[in-house]
Amino acid sequence: MKTILKLEELMMFALGIYLFSLLDYAWWWFLVLILAPDIGMFGYLFGNRIGAISYNIFHHKGLALLIYLAGVYFSIPLCQLIGLILFSHSALDRMLGYGLKYEKGFKFTHLGEIGNHG
Repeated sequence: MKTILKLEELMMFALGIYLFSLLDYAWWWFLVLILAPDIGMFGYLFGNRIGAISYNIFHHKGLALLIYLAGVYFSIPLCQLIGLILFSHSALDRMLGYGLKYEKGFKFTHLGEIGNHG
């Protein structure tokens, strides 16, 4: 099952790349911005609760899709770009085993504990 879930996330990442290719931005923007959502980790400077909230906001695919679709509906390419970066980054993270965070600490995610391969 773990392999199927990782393949599903890989396909979502590929979808994000494809949708990005339809935008009028140079490819280097994708490469530069793909790690930008990790700015949400700075919330951990204020404790686990704030860290989990800020991290999860920047890694929530539903929010990413809302931003992207708002950009499509209102013809705002910047919103489309932001939504696709958030979506693609989240898919990549989940493919690598990094899920949404619990308030217990950074390594506790909805996909299991980071680093616990047992």
